[in-house]
Amino acid sequence: MILYSHVKQQYDFQPNRQTGEGIVSGVDWNNRDMKVSVTPGEKVILDLIRAHGEATRGDLVASLDLSRSKINGCVDALLKKNIICTSRSNEYTGGRRSKILALNGGFGLVAGIEVGATSIDVQLADLYGRTYARCCEPANVHDGPRLILGRICDILEQLVLDHQLEGERIFGIGIGVPGPVDFARGTVVSPPIMPGWDDYPIVQAVNEHFPFANVVVDNDVNVMALGEMTKGAGRGVDNLIFIKIGTGIGAGIIVNGQIYRGSSGCAGDVGHICVDKNGPMCHCGNIGCLEAMSAGPAIAERGTRAALDGRSPILARYYQITDGCLRAEEVGAAAREGDPVAIEIIRDSGRMIGDMLATLVNFFNPDMIVIGGGVSNIGDLLLASIRQTVLNRSLPLSTRNLAVLFSAIGEDTGVTGAMTLAIDQAFSIERNSDSVRFEYEAKHAIWS
Repeated sequence: MILYSHVKQQYDFQPNRQTGEGIVSGVDWNNRDMKVSVTPGEKVILDLIRAHGEATRGDLVASLDLSRSKINGCVDALLKKNIICTSRSNEYTGGRRSKILALNGGFGLVAGIEVGATSIDVQLADLYGRTYARCCEPANVHDGPRLILGRICDILEQLVLDHQLEGERIFGIGIGVPGPVDFARGTVVSPPIMPGWDDYPIVQAVNEHFPFANVVVDNDVNVMALGEMTKGAGRGVDNLIFIKIGTGIGAGIIVNGQIYRGSSGCAGDVGHICVDKNGPMCHCGNIGCLEAMSAGPAIAERGTRAALDGRSPILARYYQITDGCLRAEEVGAAAREGDPVAIEIIRDSGRMIGDMLATLVNFFNPDMIVIGGGVSNIGDLLLASIRQTVLNRSLPLSTRNLAVLFSAIGEDTGVTGAMTLAIDQAFSIERNSDSVRFEYEAKHAIWS
């Protein structure tokens, strides 16, 4: 267990949860509206440039249902605000060279933070997504929000100092946490594995140290889905399910290119779908949840039982090597050695997850399912079991073009998504700037 005693005094405060006293007086406990304002037209153009990396004015005219004069006005405004910048095209096709529009990396800094059950990962980058620094270290989420958030701020301040940057330039901080999140308020709600975090003012605690940043909090699987959609296998995919298999099991759902959070922000909590009414007790209090049957601890427990009762000499050897702390990874290693018991444990887990996913596929009909999280490191046996079950249990039409694959960016998914979240939420539409309702549709992805 990691205890951050050197920062405990500095960050050890107890806010009044009813009044907000002790954090920032007069500020609501939510994802604060400290955002860079843009008009609706500017937001449309900004989102497209972000999605494709760069574009010319001609590309924008060809791809949007907006007039050339409107596009030129919005582009000029974004240039004036320094949110985007220009460079000359390297390709010459005759006539005047086109100017390439891209995000201005120097506009400001963003931070992506992934809080895991046993680690924290902090990354600092510019608006263009180029990484300045990253720090990942062990941590225990049970240590509580004051110590964990204190350590995160400590790391982020040190990264800023080490690279001779200014903390005031951090205009967005995205944080993914392993629990249900009320997205509008930016708080965790009754998290099963995060004691002490319930309704804790995460946004305000971070803003104590970075008051100029727009801090936004979301569930870790939603954040990972964003990362996969931005930089991974899900680029260009409109409808996607990201499944994280680790200590728990959860889903991030992308609908028409946007995260679907549901009415209360808890969409995707698939780990507590019942798969066996006679199964074991889950930590949520219910019986036979998918998480209790198929997540990392369940795989490790079945492997441990097989090692202790003599059914698997290979698992018994790994049990001794790990001093009795067998993990899902060791079960995967035993399976790769050809151990039949370990193979069956992993196949069983994959089948149960696949059964759940088949129901989602029949209901939602996604383009892609991406498997991530620590347990995905078990390898192709787990993926094959999941994929085969989904194909067998889903309707043929819903699987005709369905891809089921592992995450393309692996352990980078969380921090990548957290930075994407920070940028997504840092730009807000000016309420009174434009009375026109912009309805647009990309007609040609000519620069993708």
